[in-house]
Amino acid sequence: MDYTPEQLKRRNESLWTPVQGVGALIQFLIFLASLVLVLRFVTTGQDYALTTVVCVAKVLMLYFMTVTGMAWEEEVFGKPFLARQMFWEDIGNVISLTGNTAYLLALMLGADRMTQMAIMGVALATYVLNFVQFAWRGARAARQRRLARLQLSNVQ
Repeated sequence: MDYTPEQLKRRNESLWTPVQGVGALIQFLIFLASLVLVLRFVTTGQDYALTTVVCVAKVLMLYFMTVTGMAWEEEVFGKPFLARQMFWEDIGNVISLTGNTAYLLALMLGADRMTQMAIMGVALATYVLNFVQFAWRGARAARQRRLARLQLSNVQ
């Protein structure tokens, strides 16, 4: 992602930048744990309670990251949601929130365990898709910056 000098300054000075960095790592670790546990439950039927606790923690962490991410986006880009620079990440996040919230609803409404895990499986897939598009866009932006620097050094 490219930042204007002002946005870069705001990003670097923001309280929310380290919160998002550390939170993203924690969220990823909870994602991995929930993925393993959901797959284990689906294949063996074991550890429903533990799987449920970790899946609920995953959803709550997603909500936390969304709220703090909106605060970060507001501070850096002047818009808490759907800033041009974060548009696709925000859209992916809404899709992921939808799947994760559907899991919580299934849990609270007493859907059978396999249905709950199937819904969480879809929610986990949306997390992966959002992560892939975020990483792809980041890699593409980094490549464009490298090419621009290379062109600039060739001109000089």
